[in-house]
Amino acid sequence: MKTSLPLFPPYLSLIERVWFFFLRGFNLLALVFLVLPILVIIPLSFSDSTFLSYPMPGYSMRWYENLIQSDAWVSAAKNSFIVAPMATLIATVLGTLAAVGLNKADFPGKGLLMAVLISPMVVPAVVVGVGMYIFFAQIGLADSYTGLILAHAALGAPFVVTTVSATLQGFNHNLVRASQSLGASPLTTFFRITLPVIAPGLISGALFAFATSFDEVVITLFVAGPNQTTLPRQMFTGIRENISPTIAALATILIIFSTCLLLVLEWLRGRNKAAARI
Repeated sequence: MKTSLPLFPPYLSLIERVWFFFLRGFNLLALVFLVLPILVIIPLSFSDSTFLSYPMPGYSMRWYENLIQSDAWVSAAKNSFIVAPMATLIATVLGTLAAVGLNKADFPGKGLLMAVLISPMVVPAVVVGVGMYIFFAQIGLADSYTGLILAHAALGAPFVVTTVSATLQGFNHNLVRASQSLGASPLTTFFRITLPVIAPGLISGALFAFATSFDEVVITLFVAGPNQTTLPRQMFTGIRENISPTIAALATILIIFSTCLLLVLEWLRGRNKAAARI
């Protein structure tokens, strides 16, 4: 005979039970407060009106059609899907190598070096953008795809460093020593032993790097030229000049895209926990 588990332990006092429900109710209200403004945009993308307003006069797919047929939006989408994957690849390779190297080595100033590597995560984007523009302008990379990709890679690499470093905290280095004692080269040991272990953290960091690059607008305003306009920059231009429901249509697509990325991250986190228990 199946018995249902109690909502909370029977030994809790009345005050503790009230506090139990209060915390969960407060968390629910906070979640609604954060999510509701995002969900409000979705119905507006199907509005027949040329203005972002409620109540909507009717429903239409015209703004999604405009998004597909507009040369400016199509060009911005192509640029985003060129820059983001390339920046993610560079950030993943460099961030993984940095994390593995820092995990193996122990030297004075290691903490300072780690702080420098993750500084793009905490330094204001405007400061980073100005610095990158000045540096890239001197070496001829301003207003170019190469400069934009390198700038986005620098922003995404810290996410890879932190996630891979966290995965390496529980790594058993005896596996590496055993592999090398059996005659395996360092490269073979990395791909056969280290990489499968750090794969969940590596993929999580790569997804964060991709999302960061795909959503970046401030650095793009400083580094990119007219031919390197990405989707966030095109949205920023559209909001500044003329707020169109086309922006709501694109925002809806990006919300679905970001939700899929979060679901993948949650799935990877679950697999990582399951592997750790085994």
